[in-house]
Amino acid sequence: MKKLLLTGFFALLLVAYGTAQKPYTVAFYNLENFFDIYDDPETHDEEFTPEGAKQWNQTKYDKKLANIERVLFDIAAIQKDYPIVIGVSEIENRSILEDLIATPKLKGANYRIVHYDSPDARGVDCGFIYRPDVFKLEGSDNIKTVVPNLPYFRTRDLIVMWGTIEGEPFYFLVSHWPSRLGGKEASAFKRDACAKQIREIKDSLLKLNPATKVVVMGDFNDDATDRSVTETMGAKGKIKKLEKGDFYNPFIEVFKSGRGTLAYGDAWNLFDNICVTENLAAGTTGELKLLQGKGSKFYGNIFSRPYMIQQEGQYKGYPLRTFVGNNFQGGFSDHFPVYIYIGK
Repeated sequence: MKKLLLTGFFALLLVAYGTAQKPYTVAFYNLENFFDIYDDPETHDEEFTPEGAKQWNQTKYDKKLANIERVLFDIAAIQKDYPIVIGVSEIENRSILEDLIATPKLKGANYRIVHYDSPDARGVDCGFIYRPDVFKLEGSDNIKTVVPNLPYFRTRDLIVMWGTIEGEPFYFLVSHWPSRLGGKEASAFKRDACAKQIREIKDSLLKLNPATKVVVMGDFNDDATDRSVTETMGAKGKIKKLEKGDFYNPFIEVFKSGRGTLAYGDAWNLFDNICVTENLAAGTTGELKLLQGKGSKFYGNIFSRPYMIQQEGQYKGYPLRTFVGNNFQGGFSDHFPVYIYIGK
């Protein structure tokens, strides 16, 4: 009981202290196949049921929920302030987010949800949770991911929401780009299509209102330095090279330093990105701008702790994931979350 009281008190402190605390934290986390335990007859989710290959039951679900709660709360503890916006991918439905924001360590943030069901064949979606005391939501929508020449391609929608932070206009977009199934180069046109679509959305928003600060996040299934990100989407890696209307990707320099968010074949990739428009990166409109973390030379941050890392075996040093094959690991995700700071 004493432990629960302390946790609740700390949660209240986070909100009370965090309301006036700067900078604000914005995060993205791929939750790695976070399904409920029920079979949806309209999607291919059978393996994530009690009778399925993974024997996905309430006990395993609750363990995963507590793990994600721990990670997000520990991100909050860095600034003693809950993140104001958290984008997520690989969730089956809205109920996952409802359970997450109701956990003991997160309920003090009073998070709200933006979620839409996507046409993905497995039923996985993207979504947001946000703090309504900071981000004043004005609207949201889902935008179909369009891949030319593949009119029946089923993948995750782009989820968008817009509103204000301290009176300044913001537009958030979270997406999970098509995978590298079939090979990186053979599947690249699908990710290029997503990157092009996002760039066009950004350009149209800035044409309507150049003061709108656009924040795009997600699992791009391409590294921060890949062509889809740097050329098709047009994200640059240095603030001093930005021109009006450009995207800035702080994770380009992070990746070049040797860090990543997921590991494969004993090499690190950085698929998880948060890109912002030049007006936020350089602070050319309004007062809010992108900030470096305390003591960091980077504007992009990867969150990892020893408890999130596989400590032994074949995948030693990798993110501690939920399953390896059908073997339950009791872990968190095969990705590390990423985050940025916004302040004055």
